[in-house]
Amino acid sequence: MFRNKVRFAEFLRKRLLTNPTRGHVHYRAPSRMFWRTVRGMLPHKQAIGAAALGRLKVFEGVPAPYDTKKRQVVPDALRAVKLSSFRKFCKLGDLSSQVGWGKQNLIEQLESKRRERAEKWHKQRVQSANTVRKALNQK
Repeated sequence: MFRNKVRFAEFLRKRLLTNPTRGHVHYRAPSRMFWRTVRGMLPHKQAIGAAALGRLKVFEGVPAPYDTKKRQVVPDALRAVKLSSFRKFCKLGDLSSQVGWGKQNLIEQLESKRRERAEKWHKQRVQSANTVRKALNQK
């Protein structure tokens, strides 16, 4: 966390000397920080890169149309595979809240509500599937 805060502080010092409002934009939200990181990896000034960046959607938490979709896991991107067990790491949301993003508590509350609803739905779905399976086995 400390090293990343130092790196972000260096980034915050970048500004236009004569008119700082025209210079660098320093996003604090984790979604915008991630968006800017991906933008740096793309040729965003060319048409193909701009189109790719236009298709990218980033959110804090899981919003309404995507909370009911099935999630996918990329095994090659898991922390257990990529990082050694003794390496230190920090989460982007924690870094964002340390450097000025003030919505972390709100997002955590909304995510906990979403998880509760999803767990309730999952239990109901498993129960209905079990009743159907039992009814089919009885016949």
